[in-house]
Amino acid sequence: MSVAWSEWTDDRSDLQLVVGFVAAVWLGMALFAALVGGPDWPNLAANFVGRVTILIGAYALLTLALNIQWGYTGLFNIGVAGFMAVGAYTTAIMTAPVDPGTGGVPGFGLPLWIGLIGGMVAAALVGALAALPALRLEADYLAIVTVALSEIIRLFVNWQGVQRVSVAGVEFGTGGGTGIRFAAPNDVVRGLVQGPLSFLVDALGALGVSGPNVVTIAYGLALLAVVAAVYWVLDRLTASPFGRVLKAIREDETVTQALGKDTRLFKIKAFMIGCALMGLAGVLFRGQGGYIAPGQFRPIITFYVFAALIIGGSGSNTGSILGAATFTAVLFYFPARLGENLPYAGANAPGNVVDALAPLSALDLGPLLAYVLSNVSLLRFVVIGVVIVWVMQNRPEGLLGHRVEPAASVDLDRGAATGGDDDE
Repeated sequence: MSVAWSEWTDDRSDLQLVVGFVAAVWLGMALFAALVGGPDWPNLAANFVGRVTILIGAYALLTLALNIQWGYTGLFNIGVAGFMAVGAYTTAIMTAPVDPGTGGVPGFGLPLWIGLIGGMVAAALVGALAALPALRLEADYLAIVTVALSEIIRLFVNWQGVQRVSVAGVEFGTGGGTGIRFAAPNDVVRGLVQGPLSFLVDALGALGVSGPNVVTIAYGLALLAVVAAVYWVLDRLTASPFGRVLKAIREDETVTQALGKDTRLFKIKAFMIGCALMGLAGVLFRGQGGYIAPGQFRPIITFYVFAALIIGGSGSNTGSILGAATFTAVLFYFPARLGENLPYAGANAPGNVVDALAPLSALDLGPLLAYVLSNVSLLRFVVIGVVIVWVMQNRPEGLLGHRVEPAASVDLDRGAATGGDDDE
C-alpha cells in the first residue's frame, strides 16, 4: 500500500494534490452538514467549510515554517507557540489605538500592514537571539532551549508589570492576563465582503447562508492565498543555492562545513525565516478577531504543528500542507463537530470506559459505541496519538516524505554508462 500511494502521488502535481485534498475536505464537510443540519444545512455547511478552511490555512502556514527549520535544516524547534506570541503581540502593540477608551490597552495606532511586518521582524529577531547561543548545542538541547523560551515569552506577556507601561511619555503594554485588542485582520476581509464583494453575500444569502459565515469563508480563502504565496517563496528559496546548503546541512553538516560553507550562519538564517512565518501565523490565526491573550499560545500548539508535519512528511513543502489539512480537518475539527451534532447517540452512554467495555463479553457493541460517540471530542486526542504512532512505524517519511528533494543541483539518478568494455 505504501508503494502504491507513492506511485499514485508521484503521478500528480503538487497543485493537483493540494487542491484535490482541500476540495475533498470541503465536500465531506458539506455532506456531513446535509446529514445533520436539517433545513438549515446550507448555512451549517458554510460554517463548517469556513472554519475548517481557516484551520487548514493557519496550520499549513505554521507547518511550512517548521518545515524550513526541521525538515530542511534539521533544527528541532519546539517553541512554535512562543514565536507566534512574539509576532502577535508586536502587531497588537503597534496597531492598537492610541486612545483605546476605558479599560483598553493603548498602542501606537499604526496601520495593520505595518504591524504585520513588525510582528514578523520581531519574531525573526527573537529567533536569532535564541539561535545564536542555542545552535552551539546538540538537537535535544536546542529543543529544550526553544520550549523554555516559549514559556518565558508566554509568562512575560502575562506579567502584570507589562500590562500597561509608559516610556518617554508613550503608553503601551501587553494587557497582561486580560489580553489586548487591536486592528483585526478579519475586519479587512469583512470590509471587502460587505463592500466590493457584497453581491456574494446576496447570492449566498438566497441559498440560506448568513453574512457572518460568508465572511468566515472569505477569511479562510484569504489565509489559503497567504499560504500559496509563502509556498511559492519557499519553493524557490529551497531550490536556490541557499536552499541546497540547508538540505546539505540536514544530510551531513560536517561534509557541508568541509566544502567551505558557514553552516552556523545558514542555520541562523533558516531559523529566522521560520520564526518570522510563525509570527505571521500568530497574528492571522490567533489574532484574526483583533484580540489576543496569553492563554492562546500554550505549548500544545507546537505539538499540533509537529503532528501535522510528521503526517505530511518532513522536508516536503507540499507534504506540509497536506499534513496540516489531514490533521486539522480529519483528526481535529471533524471529530469535534461529530460530537456536537450527534448528541442523541450518546444519550444512554456508560459513565466510564470500564462499563462501556464490559458488555463486549456478551457481544453487545451498543454501550461502547454510545460511549465513543458521546466522548468523541475528547477521544480525538487519543486518535491523534494512535495515528502518529502508526505513521512513525509504518510510514515514517509521512504522506509525501518520499518526495524530499536532495541537496544536489543535478540529477544523481543516472543510468549505467554505455559503450566500452566492462573491464576498462
